[in-house]
Amino acid sequence: MTTRNWALEDELEIRVLIENWAVWRDTGRFDAFLDLWHPDGWMMATWFQASAAEFTARARAAFEQGSRSMHILGGTGVEIQNDHAVAQTRMQILQRAVVHDQEVDVTCYGRFYDFLQRHEGRWKLLLRQPVYEFDTMTPVSPGAHLVLEQDLLSQFPEGYRRLAYLQTKAGFDVKRDMPGSRGPEIEALLKRGQQWLADEAVDLRAPLT
Repeated sequence: MTTRNWALEDELEIRVLIENWAVWRDTGRFDAFLDLWHPDGWMMATWFQASAAEFTARARAAFEQGSRSMHILGGTGVEIQNDHAVAQTRMQILQRAVVHDQEVDVTCYGRFYDFLQRHEGRWKLLLRQPVYEFDTMTPVSPGAHLVLEQDLLSQFPEGYRRLAYLQTKAGFDVKRDMPGSRGPEIEALLKRGQQWLADEAVDLRAPLT
């Protein structure tokens, strides 16, 4: 008789969900993508903070208009307590766009901090909070000269400064207090994660300050 390892099965299900999130978002499988989310799911991104349904609709529209971005994942760590879970996944966000008439690639390094909940027998993503650690901007054409507006660049946190610059130039109102490697925002996020695992009352969408 084989004894089932429920904890390992839960962790595997969560890891598969996280991997599918990246693949399905980047390849336009938005109906399947939306099914990964809890009905009350919420996405925190630099350019948009809203329900999973609204985020999916906006991502679908951007994809159909030719927006080019990718999400590259690394390792995932999962903590599970009953029907609550927290996962942290190393990631890179890659985006190509035109800045000051130059085509550029921005790469942002960090991790996804995810709150998950078991819903109708399946793990679902309740809230995704990216953590931005550092980023780079590189012209696509070798030898191209790119000069950024330093006054604008300096307004954004170091963890996603160049990504925010690109998105601002594209017309987005970029959120300027996302968590990074250090500081009160990441400390508040980590505390919130432990409260979630302990089944304490916590507002996951509250500001991280």
